[in-house]
Amino acid sequence: MEQKWHTVTVVPALPERLKPLERLARNLWFTWNQKAIELWRRLDRDLWEEAYHNPVRMLGMLSQERLQELSQNESFLVQMEDVVESLDHYLQRKAPYAFNLENHLDPSFRVAYLSAEYGLTECLPFYSGGLGVLSGDHLKSASNLNVPLVGVGILYQKGYFGQYLNVEGWQQEYYTVNDYQNMPLSVERDGEGKPVGFTLEMGDRNIQVEIWRVQVGRVPLYLLTSNVDSNGPEDREVSSLLYGGDREMRIRQEVLLGMGGVAALETLGIEPTVFHMNEGHSAFAGLARIRSIMRKEGLPFDAALEVVKSNAVFTTHTPVPAGNDYFDPGLVAKFFRRYAESVGISLSQLLGLGRKDPHNEQEPFCMTILAIRLSNYRNGVSKLHRAVSRDLWQGIWPGFSNQDVPITSVTNGVHVPSYLSKEMSDLYTRYMGPRWIEEADNQKVWERIERIPDTELWRTHERRRERLINFARRRLREQLVRRGALPSEIRDAEDVLDPEALTICCSRRFASYKRADLVLRDPDRLAKILNTPGRPVQLIFAGKAHPQDMEGKAIIKNIVHYARQDRFRYRIVFIEDYDINVARYMVQGADVWLNMPRRPLEACGTSGMKAVANGALHMSILDGWWVEGYAPSRGWAIGSGEQYLDPHYQDEVESRTIYELLEKEVVPLFYERARDGTPRKWIEMMKASMRQLCPAFNTHRMLEDYVEKFYINAADLCREMNRDLRKTAEAFAAWKKNLYQNWKDLAVRGVHLQNGSGNFQVGANIEVEARVSMGNLRPEDLRVDLYCGFLDAKGDLSKRQLEPMVHDGARREDGYVYRGMLPCRETGKLGFLIRILPRHPLLVHPADMGLVVWA
Repeated sequence: MEQKWHTVTVVPALPERLKPLERLARNLWFTWNQKAIELWRRLDRDLWEEAYHNPVRMLGMLSQERLQELSQNESFLVQMEDVVESLDHYLQRKAPYAFNLENHLDPSFRVAYLSAEYGLTECLPFYSGGLGVLSGDHLKSASNLNVPLVGVGILYQKGYFGQYLNVEGWQQEYYTVNDYQNMPLSVERDGEGKPVGFTLEMGDRNIQVEIWRVQVGRVPLYLLTSNVDSNGPEDREVSSLLYGGDREMRIRQEVLLGMGGVAALETLGIEPTVFHMNEGHSAFAGLARIRSIMRKEGLPFDAALEVVKSNAVFTTHTPVPAGNDYFDPGLVAKFFRRYAESVGISLSQLLGLGRKDPHNEQEPFCMTILAIRLSNYRNGVSKLHRAVSRDLWQGIWPGFSNQDVPITSVTNGVHVPSYLSKEMSDLYTRYMGPRWIEEADNQKVWERIERIPDTELWRTHERRRERLINFARRRLREQLVRRGALPSEIRDAEDVLDPEALTICCSRRFASYKRADLVLRDPDRLAKILNTPGRPVQLIFAGKAHPQDMEGKAIIKNIVHYARQDRFRYRIVFIEDYDINVARYMVQGADVWLNMPRRPLEACGTSGMKAVANGALHMSILDGWWVEGYAPSRGWAIGSGEQYLDPHYQDEVESRTIYELLEKEVVPLFYERARDGTPRKWIEMMKASMRQLCPAFNTHRMLEDYVEKFYINAADLCREMNRDLRKTAEAFAAWKKNLYQNWKDLAVRGVHLQNGSGNFQVGANIEVEARVSMGNLRPEDLRVDLYCGFLDAKGDLSKRQLEPMVHDGARREDGYVYRGMLPCRETGKLGFLIRILPRHPLLVHPADMGLVVWA
């Protein structure tokens, strides 16, 4: 018979003088503070590694004898007090920028950031890859810059899978059950000490959800779990695996994140000014907010929708159609029929919010489209990704060109201190000043890189490369032992790789479009490059394929197959079970970071940014962030940004380019040494790369962009909406309804050039006159523009510009006369159209209404 256990929690018995260690262990500030990390290592260096850099677990593993010894060690106590004082000082003071938010916003301003995964540190495995690490870095920079922000996510019982390879090199998966009691997080409790939770509607029944908390410096991250005793087995599984299970499990998780995220904030009494949905997984948050506002304010659905959009930000991360979540309409109906009834709309109306064509009942329901329709502010994660996203989602705005699709971009960054080696961090502090971490986006601070002596920079980098090699050898030996390899193979692992050889690293999620094995396309040519006498080169790979991605797993198997050949045995290594810890070794020790995606399918990519901060040079296809970051003085571009119709031909061309770059540029430059043994020209490129790229591609700059482009504007619009919420929202919804009803009567009756026609000289201004008939609409409801630009040989607009047209105030029998000036700024064929869009102070993107008149 199944037993119902009584449980108690056992915690370390810390001596009184060591009590501050408990507080240090439960704030992830330690993950980017070198003094704190050194303190944990001093407790017991081997135990720190065994606990996988988890200070809470480590404190529970220390013997009472060791704890007593430390409590009497005055040197250790002084070091501990110094770290505790640093944490207290950090928590109490304002950051150097703080964006002067108090000048723009009221004191209650707060951003809620919702994401399905967070990569904060290796001992909290609630992430799968770049999206999660980006989310974690977003929170860390918010803490550093004192942006009032709270994170919301899911507390996964098993998280993402661990990886190992079988004897054939085929990826196998395993899952580890997370022990929350021995992790740097805690259950949120109320004033009586009881766990805080709430009831969540999950399809045809209700489930119980509990709230846990991770403290990230100044920023709280609230994680939701359905693994509660009062729930049945099926409901407890909702928060079990990250991206695990079938489509029904996926929608359950996204209900937990979106609907549950809003409920959690309400339960905690947090009223965000801005909601930021990181990827479409959290899009249901908008639906939850609509219902909440309807209940609180008595608004109809359409008016509540306008309130929700006013302060909602949405970031899309994938340019791959398959990377966006689609659900069968029947599955959505199963989970949202009760919701539709509760807000007074039909199920077809609700499903239409997630379709490009709201009236196409055969179209599946897309979470990305739902997030787009429930937000006013949307962005891709690089400039190229902005263009790709506009192409991908243009169908949501029929009648509008790609350039008019209201999706902008904020290029991703990285939280530099989290990935920087101690040696490099010390070097930065010594030559750039102790506050460089707080000014990571300041170009003037990074100019001080030039103060670092070449020899000192190079010796520091060489030490990190040597540690990477030692780490790779150790991991390879462990992999071989686990796999049951021959003793001779295990012995050989001690000699793989060369601490002084040019080391190229390539780690990523093993999706087929990322082409991690592109460099292996011509193995004979590669073997010559890697084994040239006196100029050895070596490759280190790492990364996971999704459990259902057989093509990605085949790529891993292919790499392992080549790594076992005699000609590559000492030159190519695949490190299993890629995570933040493995990534840290790789970005800190690489000489070259290699990235080979099929353009334009890499939305941004951030691993190369981490490597650059550690002194590596980037070599990549011109995709994602590298389109913005590349210059010949600071790295290498594989190709010139070409896109091919034949992917096999593209692979052939670009693989040859990689070999040529290695043979003619990269390898010779690395081994060109001065009399003191340093590669002077290589170091010159290192410094240029660090100086020019680090201030731009970090999350401090990224977060500033979000604040200035979106958060402040969203808060202002929300404040305007809330002045008289019911009156404003209902009036705005009624205004939209009126435009939809009367738009059919809008027409341009005639267009006339006042200066005649024919040829005009550069510098001339052509006066254009248009007569606009608008029926029951008013001029203040409309925006009339000259939509103009120069035409290419195909007759397409190469780059459009808008010139406003204004009316003379007099209404005539056939409407209003609008006039505008068409500037002739250069020679060529100048084309123009008259475009009319809706206009309203609360309408952020006129294209969102789908109403446009062209003439």
